[in-house]
Amino acid sequence: MGKDLNGKELGTGISQRKDGRYIGRFTNRFGRRPEVQSRNLKELKVLLNAAIYEDLNKLNHADDHMTLDEWFEKWMKNYKNQTICANTKQHYVTIYEKHISPTLGNKKMVNITQLKILEIMNYLDSKGYQYETRNKIRILMLDMFDKAMINEIVSKNPAKGIKMETKEKSEPKVLTPEDQASFFECSKGSFYDNLFTVAISTGLRPGELCGLTLEDIDFDAMIIDVNKTLIYQKFEEDEKKVFHFDPPKTKSSKRKVPMNQQCALALKKQMMQRNVIMGRRTAKPIKGFENLLFTTRFGTPINSQTFGEAVKRVIEEINTLRDELEWMDHFSPHCFRHSFTTRCFEAGIKPKTVQKYLGHASLQMTMDLYTHVLFEHSQEEMVKLEKVLEGTMEVSESMVDGQFKKFIQKEKDDNCVYLFQAT
Repeated sequence: MGKDLNGKELGTGISQRKDGRYIGRFTNRFGRRPEVQSRNLKELKVLLNAAIYEDLNKLNHADDHMTLDEWFEKWMKNYKNQTICANTKQHYVTIYEKHISPTLGNKKMVNITQLKILEIMNYLDSKGYQYETRNKIRILMLDMFDKAMINEIVSKNPAKGIKMETKEKSEPKVLTPEDQASFFECSKGSFYDNLFTVAISTGLRPGELCGLTLEDIDFDAMIIDVNKTLIYQKFEEDEKKVFHFDPPKTKSSKRKVPMNQQCALALKKQMMQRNVIMGRRTAKPIKGFENLLFTTRFGTPINSQTFGEAVKRVIEEINTLRDELEWMDHFSPHCFRHSFTTRCFEAGIKPKTVQKYLGHASLQMTMDLYTHVLFEHSQEEMVKLEKVLEGTMEVSESMVDGQFKKFIQKEKDDNCVYLFQAT
């Protein structure tokens, strides 16, 4: 029991400070001792009873003062660090620090409303950010607040119920057979020609391709063992961007991809080219990456910018000899993967097999990504069916014509017999 300044009993958990302010405390369901204050005793008792009521009915929160920045740190540490790869972790951090923290980072979790999240979305939309970026923010916030609800830091999820207009996704850039032929005719003999050839022959992701080491190639079995990916990123322990080997993107990304003769030839040529590069005084291989199959002219790993610039140089060379209206469009190294997939479907390879080549987690992913290719292929197949049906119809028409001729002849013969009998 507490007492006021005159020694009068005030009730359980209530006391009075020297400045006259009344203080009310109780132990809540989280084991903490929150307090309410007022200069009026009657008002203080109302506030204290309200706080106790909220606690009994689980309407209060484990931590009313936690900010979004503080929770993001806890969420990453306890829910994400053990389940995602380093590259994905860095992606989460970048999304949060760039788009969420500047606006909401110092706000208390309990004070963040759906409107505040929508304001971020609308601002990014006005700045031209694509649906994918805004949707990643929505998904990240949704999971953060879901976990906060489990820990009773908030009572509701303000990110829940946010609907975004699903903008039509652009189809993956695919080289036409003509552009593919032009590109490889121009790249023939260039430093990165073997890299391009293996890319278009296997459908490997750029990071998987540039991460291949000598021991990943089995010419006897004609197999490429895809077991890692090369990334160029700055992680928490790094002072700047550096190369890292990361596990494959998903469990199904770890796979064995068959190589065709064209691919095998390019790999053999690359091994000989690599031997020459590494034998030069100018070679500067990075420790831990000495066995990379594909490297720069200095024996160093290839990052996405280097790969992209190499593709760009070939395209610019092609376009110098073309009229402007016939210029080849620029494309990223990932286009080789899309083109490989398209050639597979054009060759009649089953989607399930293509899924295994690509290392997609599900067949649905392959089907969704290449719906347009499958549709075009199905139309081509229907034309083939039409030709078969036309041929069948021609046979059928010929059969009917022959049967009809026999029918007419029989009718004539029967009539002749009838006439003869009548006479």
